[in-house]
Amino acid sequence: MARKQFDLIVFDWDGTLMDSTSTIVRCIQAAAKDLGLPIPGEDAASHVIGLGLYEAMQAVMPNIDPKYYPRMVERYRYHYLSKDHELTLFKGVGEMLQELSQQAYFLAVATGKSRVGLNRAMNAAGLLSLFDATRCADETFSKPHPAMLQELTRELGQDLKRTVMIGDTSHDLLMANNAGAAAVAVEYGAHPVDQLRACNPMYSARTVAELHQWLNENA
Repeated sequence: MARKQFDLIVFDWDGTLMDSTSTIVRCIQAAAKDLGLPIPGEDAASHVIGLGLYEAMQAVMPNIDPKYYPRMVERYRYHYLSKDHELTLFKGVGEMLQELSQQAYFLAVATGKSRVGLNRAMNAAGLLSLFDATRCADETFSKPHPAMLQELTRELGQDLKRTVMIGDTSHDLLMANNAGAAAVAVEYGAHPVDQLRACNPMYSARTVAELHQWLNENA
């Protein structure tokens, strides 16, 4: 049976597949506290989720001495690694991915995580075998640059016009727009709904169940 619209479905990780937004925010705040720096508010810290770690620290704390950015990254990693074993997938994610895989879609991840961090998370969640390719922020340009999607489609021999990017931040959706791919938003992650809708996604899902149903009916 011919596909409706897409051959390749690309997911963001944090805040889209894994329920990690609040943990990331707390770890950014803890890193700033460790260094005696002004502690970012929750909104500011959640806004930078999805960026590469160094870019995220620059964005969340633009007015500090640049010498602190590598130390913020180091302290963030320290706190996150003490918590990441507690993180879980959003309810329904595992079933959704299994079903999409059985329907022979190409599945991929494009994330602001490091390669080591993504592999740890995917292995802990038992998802390593489900994805055909992945891209991380320490391997290429950070979102919203289109490079992750361009590289994934080249690696898998796919067409960007038949690729959809699914994410919980404007960084994800703008990356899709910049690459010429379709964009679908999820509203249960890091960015407020108005910021997501300003990026003109083709669909915006309030829950994993809504996303799963939309993919079944439209992808």
